[in-house]
Amino acid sequence: MTATMIDGKAFAARVRGLVQAQVARLQAERGLRPGLAVVLVGEDPASQVYVRNKHASTVEVGMNSYEHRLPADTSEADLLALVNSLNADPKVHGILVQLPLPKHLNSELIINTIDPAKDVDGFHISNVGLLGTGQKSMVPCTPLGCLMMLRDCLGALAGLNAVVVGRSNIVGKPMAQLLLGDSCTVTIAHSKTRDLAAVCRGADILVAAVGRPEMITGDMVKPGATVIDVGINRIERDGKTRLVGDVHYASAAVVAGAITPVPGGVGPMTIACLLANALTACCRANGLPEPAGLTA
Repeated sequence: MTATMIDGKAFAARVRGLVQAQVARLQAERGLRPGLAVVLVGEDPASQVYVRNKHASTVEVGMNSYEHRLPADTSEADLLALVNSLNADPKVHGILVQLPLPKHLNSELIINTIDPAKDVDGFHISNVGLLGTGQKSMVPCTPLGCLMMLRDCLGALAGLNAVVVGRSNIVGKPMAQLLLGDSCTVTIAHSKTRDLAAVCRGADILVAAVGRPEMITGDMVKPGATVIDVGINRIERDGKTRLVGDVHYASAAVVAGAITPVPGGVGPMTIACLLANALTACCRANGLPEPAGLTA
């Protein structure tokens, strides 16, 4: 058996195309243009790349992009004032504060100051609670992208056994909630799980989001399972720096039914789903139907 590779780049392009079409329709029919504000504090190189990519993608789909770049020594009071001004701005439908923040800033306080309806990262405690109780919320982008790919690959997910390896607030926990919402039987595995290999081998859907390079090997995968690899790890191999996932791709791909590669799997879906969330936030703010196929 050789697994079908789930092409995240191609799927993300489809999602961006759907967003672009619906943004154009909003503009033509309602005179509305979704606006996404991104706040970057400091000079972290990786964060600068992410923000630049988010700006380019936002403009590409026809949305308004509002960038706010602040020095690393920005005070908490000044950052909170900016967030509150964006909360009050009717042209801004989505707000994202790029993490990590400098250590002198309280990330939880900043995130929970964002209007939950504009929290396109889905990190606000209100959105976490709404998702956990099965209510309408803003959903974290990476888990949302994983769910979209699973639905596309498998159709209905009801009744499938799903194992999520990793219990982070950003991916593991919301991923489990989304799978529960689609009526999967869900197990969350982690560093204290006994006989992790046996737990993983029971999964029809295996989501690896633990941040350890290639820890999930082919002998831990159920034949025919769908494997979603969220991990992005930089390792040195053959004198070169390489990107690998949390799954050992070569060994898993000969067992699984379908699998995401790293890079080119889950990663491209994160920004695509950020755009989808901004569109959803705009529709909700204006009492319009949510965009079809772009929500949980």
